[in-house]
Amino acid sequence: MRTALRTALATALVAGVVATPALAAGSAFAAGTAPAPTATASAPAKGAGPAAVKPATETTKPTAEPTAPAAEAAPDADVLVRTVELDGGLTAKVYNRGTQHRYFTATVLRGTHVLGELKAGGGYGAKVSGLFYGYVVTLDAEGKVTSAEPGPEHATLIRTEKLVTGRTAKIYKLQEGIYFAELFRDGRKVGELHSAVQSVADWDPSTEYFVLNPDGTTYNWIGTSAPTKPGHYRLADGTILEVGEKDGYYGLQLIDPATGKGRGFTYLRGGNRKVWFYGKAVVVLESSGSFAAYVPGQAKQAAPQPIAPTVTTPPPAKVLEGPFVIGKCTVTEEIQSSFGQDWLLVITNDLAKGPWAVLKNPQHDVVSRVDRVHPVDTVNGLRIDGANTTTPRFGQRTQGGDTPYRYNDFPALPKGCDASTAPAPASAGSNGSTPQGGQTSVVPQGGVAAGAEFGAEEGSGALVAAGAGAASLAAAGLGFMVLRRRSAAARV
Repeated sequence: MRTALRTALATALVAGVVATPALAAGSAFAAGTAPAPTATASAPAKGAGPAAVKPATETTKPTAEPTAPAAEAAPDADVLVRTVELDGGLTAKVYNRGTQHRYFTATVLRGTHVLGELKAGGGYGAKVSGLFYGYVVTLDAEGKVTSAEPGPEHATLIRTEKLVTGRTAKIYKLQEGIYFAELFRDGRKVGELHSAVQSVADWDPSTEYFVLNPDGTTYNWIGTSAPTKPGHYRLADGTILEVGEKDGYYGLQLIDPATGKGRGFTYLRGGNRKVWFYGKAVVVLESSGSFAAYVPGQAKQAAPQPIAPTVTTPPPAKVLEGPFVIGKCTVTEEIQSSFGQDWLLVITNDLAKGPWAVLKNPQHDVVSRVDRVHPVDTVNGLRIDGANTTTPRFGQRTQGGDTPYRYNDFPALPKGCDASTAPAPASAGSNGSTPQGGQTSVVPQGGVAAGAEFGAEEGSGALVAAGAGAASLAAAGLGFMVLRRRSAAARV
């Protein structure tokens, strides 16, 4: 028994001593260093078995080899460097291209439309230029981009013109739809025009105008301009234009001579002058509001002539209901309101009390009333002309100023109702009328006075007859009609 125990302990001790260097050597190899010195295994603790034997730890740490510095990152290719705003509404997007041989490109745009590309640097040359929309754009090898108006060296001379005051114009073509002109007097250059898409104009103190068009054609004349004053003007060919001003900018619109209405203003919001065409007429508007016009045929042109605006009276409003006789000499009808179809407008003609009109909103609230005593409501655009006659007219409009009224005749009185049978008109505060807050509520006179009053019924769009007066009218055989009700629900 004792012999077997000694044999087992000896075997375990030898195995531990042999295994320890192998493990240490393996760890050192994995770390890329020389093996550590062999360590001596300590004796196992008393009572401990073979599992309690542990290898000795390393007493020195291996020195790590120095790490090589990281390589410098290469510059990215195709990098957007900048966006440059150029003349003529052009934009250039500049890119850094290439890795070994760096160069730049410039993409030229007008708005979102790409016009072309320039390349400079590397193998593309130190400076490259191109013509874009009437402007010369240049890119250099460092990515700098500029623009300038072109000169004769970029264009083809088309012709030379002699102008009416002795000046000379040299017309050059840059590309299709883009021309420019140099102006000379006595051999000295006095001006230059560039036309791309739009016509441009030059004015000489001798009152000479010169217009260059984007197709290379020209107009040239002597003429004076109309004064700086908004209004209507007639040109030599009968064309009527209106000068207007908005937010400090002047503009023009063509006027239809049949209706007197304009077709919409176009304003000069940049530059000193602008060229527009109205039929055959060539018009040059200055930023100050004055303008001149040329009608082909004469080298000398008269200034546009101011004229009074044509006032066109709108047609009468449509009659929606009526006319209805609601009394011996009282007639009423409903007409279309200028405020819209949901508004109610009732006009009534009464021999004794005169004409009146009532305006109601879509909720059937009375907004305004005009009558013989108060014939005008400027706030709501209502008026009665001839309120003290038997032929009054009712006018309405929704805008002030010079806007004309839309007129309707009040409904004609029944036969037999004329001035000879009418009582004297009642004045405000006299018998037969009671002032109410600036308006007048008139109490009927005569046979219908007993228990009857003509007024707007709540929830109704018409005047009604009620009480003993209504019975009297029916008994007399004159007859009357009660206008249809108009509730708010019916309008939905």
